[in-house]
Amino acid sequence: MWLYAALLVLAWALGWLLRDRRRLRRLDDKHVLVTGCDSGFGRALARRLAQRGFRVLAACRTAEAAAALQREAAEGPGAGHLRTTLLDVTRPESVRQAAAWVRAHVGDKGLFGLVNNAGVAQPIGPTEWMAPDDYRRVLAVNTLGVIEVTLALLPLLKRARGRIVNTSSVLGRLSANGGGYCLSKYCVEAFSDSLRWVPCPVCPLLCPPHRELMAMPTGRRDMRHFGVKVSIVEPGFFKTAATDLGSIEASLWQLWERLAPDTRLSYGEDFLHK
Repeated sequence: MWLYAALLVLAWALGWLLRDRRRLRRLDDKHVLVTGCDSGFGRALARRLAQRGFRVLAACRTAEAAAALQREAAEGPGAGHLRTTLLDVTRPESVRQAAAWVRAHVGDKGLFGLVNNAGVAQPIGPTEWMAPDDYRRVLAVNTLGVIEVTLALLPLLKRARGRIVNTSSVLGRLSANGGGYCLSKYCVEAFSDSLRWVPCPVCPLLCPPHRELMAMPTGRRDMRHFGVKVSIVEPGFFKTAATDLGSIEASLWQLWERLAPDTRLSYGEDFLHK
């Protein structure tokens, strides 16, 4: 029994090792779109991918950030491998224009990779301090933006048998505060799961009930059928604009100042100083 278990663990470890050692033979013909490249993870990833040899399509929300990134990428390793465009993931017309721009660059080869990285965090705080619009603003970027960009680019991803990487968060597993951020990341996790195909966790080979379920159009986890891989990245508390303690504190004070007097009294006037 123990020998059988040890062999299974060894086979599993060897499988992971072999998979991690796999490398792409050629990178300079593969296009990757990264959203949210104004700062933080998106900007760093765009530069790193270009330096590695990928053809990077970097989407920024502001013209200033796009121009600065284009200047930086024009020098040193990866020069000429990065192009920028403007994208506001909350505006359907902006998404359509960006998708057309991507289509013009990738041509018949399709899009090798999509990294949905654009996101916002504020406001966060006690749930009672929130207004419905606070949730809508965060969900519009972190959830609906991911969905809309992905849907617009799926035909190109299918053509290249590419991959989708959605930036979630450790707070997509554990809700640690009020506001729209944790909710939005839970949604990103669910959307990603619905795109990919996951085998039965109980039986490695699908048992009859699961075979029947997976035979249904709603059970095929649709992108596996086209060879498109879907991954989730769950960063912790890294130093980015979204986790800047100064902006978080300023946001909390703004929420506090707009509370009704009775609500503030229930918390105590020195609540934020504790």
